[in-house]
Amino acid sequence: MSFHSMWAELLPVGRSSASGGYRRYAWTGADADCRVWFEEQAASRGLSYEVDRNGNQWAWLGDPAAGDAVVTGSHLDSVPDGGAFDGPLGVVSSFAALDELRGRGAQFTKPVAIVNFGDEEGARFGLACVGSRLTAGRLTAADAHRLTDADGVTLPQAMEAAGYDPDAIGPDPERLARIGAFVELHVEQGRALDLTGDAVGVASAIWPHGRWRFDFRGEANHAGTTRIADRHDPMLSYAETVLAARREAERAGAVATFGKISVEPNGVNAIPSLVRGWLDSRAADQDTLDAVVGGIEKAARAHAEAHGAGLDVVRESFTPVVEFDHALRDEVARILGKDTGLTVPVLGTGAGHDAGILSGNIPTAMLFVRNPTGVSHSPAESADEDDCVAGVRALADVLEGLACR
Repeated sequence: MSFHSMWAELLPVGRSSASGGYRRYAWTGADADCRVWFEEQAASRGLSYEVDRNGNQWAWLGDPAAGDAVVTGSHLDSVPDGGAFDGPLGVVSSFAALDELRGRGAQFTKPVAIVNFGDEEGARFGLACVGSRLTAGRLTAADAHRLTDADGVTLPQAMEAAGYDPDAIGPDPERLARIGAFVELHVEQGRALDLTGDAVGVASAIWPHGRWRFDFRGEANHAGTTRIADRHDPMLSYAETVLAARREAERAGAVATFGKISVEPNGVNAIPSLVRGWLDSRAADQDTLDAVVGGIEKAARAHAEAHGAGLDVVRESFTPVVEFDHALRDEVARILGKDTGLTVPVLGTGAGHDAGILSGNIPTAMLFVRNPTGVSHSPAESADEDDCVAGVRALADVLEGLACR
């Protein structure tokens, strides 16, 4: 099956007719449909299929037990109303690259696998890269069992309802020991390649990043009868903190975003008692990130005090700077440049990925495919057909260079 036919087959799964974006959340019906699609792709190619203890899907060419395997893939879930390319481009391109290599008559000397990591986006339970974090031992089973979605459904309940065993989750060092290299292809979430005019690039590092929850606590009261002077309105503190985040990020050359909010009691005619906002912040280095988040929290506490509100700040997740394995990165760049003589762009990114999570356990690398607008996590996310095909060929070249020598 060609890249185009695979892409067309997957495209409607989990797509909202209202927004045009995707709602492929972990352990939901749309997620199950994506998993069926993955299993069918593996079967159609005669690949060995398995699901690991954390719900990640694997399709193997060759004997996994042989070790030193070359693995590629990404994820199939989405953020709320996300785009079509973030995650799925890497999975579809992996199957297409394998088809390309078979068409070339490539002789594999190492096992090759394609993986779909579960719950990468964290859209349902609030923590990104759950599947790869569990596998790498970066998330304990106990902490995973405490994850809850907006409806109060726990991760174990969701997994069990989807037909998986939540009691089995946890670190998987035996599986990781089989892998010699992991290469993830992903649409670029930015415009660096568009600005350089290149279809494909190689990742150098992932910026340190995290998510913080800000709970502003005030006093619920009637919106029509409570004097302004008598109010303890946490929404004001929250709003001023959003503006402070923008100022701190601009000053430091970083990014800081309040993109999710929860309000109680959430009535049009009620002053809130609680405004809960989630901050996502990222920077090129740890010191800058610490300064940005520290500045935002300082401003938030000052605004809360001014409006008679309380404030709790909780760091819900954090990933330090990830430097991709230099030897693997340089080898990937060499493979891609050997026939053309061109220097392949090497660029950093502010987006987190499964490859970043696994980098502390195994050598990892990433390829980026040009995004002409730089828009991501949106229905407007895009990549040109020619660039997608170039990405497939580049991934095939890399897999051939790593697994066929």
